[in-house]
Amino acid sequence: MRVPIEVEDEKNEAVEPETETAEAEGATVADEAAGAEEPEMDEEAEERARVEAAIRAGEEAAERELAADAGKIREERDELQKKLSDVEDQIEAAKKEAADATERMLRLQADWENYRRRTAAERIAEKERAAESLVTNLLPVIDDIERAIEHAGATDENEQLKQFVEGVSAVHTKMLAVLAKEGVEPIDPAGEPFEPLSHQAVGRVEDKEAYDETVAQVYQKGYKMGDKVIRTAMVTVTYGGPKRPAKQEGDVEKSEE
Repeated sequence: MRVPIEVEDEKNEAVEPETETAEAEGATVADEAAGAEEPEMDEEAEERARVEAAIRAGEEAAERELAADAGKIREERDELQKKLSDVEDQIEAAKKEAADATERMLRLQADWENYRRRTAAERIAEKERAAESLVTNLLPVIDDIERAIEHAGATDENEQLKQFVEGVSAVHTKMLAVLAKEGVEPIDPAGEPFEPLSHQAVGRVEDKEAYDETVAQVYQKGYKMGDKVIRTAMVTVTYGGPKRPAKQEGDVEKSEE
């Protein structure tokens, strides 16, 4: 009876190695399957890592490019700002130069106008002085002619002398007409109030019927050229008479009319 039991034991013992081998084979298959899944997961992670690294690299490159572009733009802006400042300085300098030139031109123009007016006035004054000198030199001649006419007019006996006097009187009249064209007028104030600026008193005559300080007699005519007295009249003046009444405003207006 022992033999079958041992046989069973041997069979059991013989069977046990086969079970262990099967289990080992199953474990090996599972390990191989797990090993096959792990490489696939590693490749996906590496791909994602590569993609993320590429994205980061692109972003960094873009940031660097943007920073470089921003730097260039800032440099261009600063350069343009500097050029603009230089242009503004040049414009201000040009405006100042233009203002200075305008001021100099106006000053020169004013100086020229003053010079032109001054030289014109000097020429007129020189012309008047020359004419005044000529007239002043002619006045004694006119005085002599007038005295000769006055003296010869007292003698009516000689007809030829009378005709000569008339001719001299005509020449005298023409001379006065020529002088009148140059603005020369005689001052013959007989019977007029004495004026110290245009009359020279050489004597006094008592006359109670005439107003005091009235020209009684003219010894020598005076002359004026324009508004200037070039020779005062030599006169005698009355005294002892009534005072001359003061001129009223209405009398002045009538005399001006």
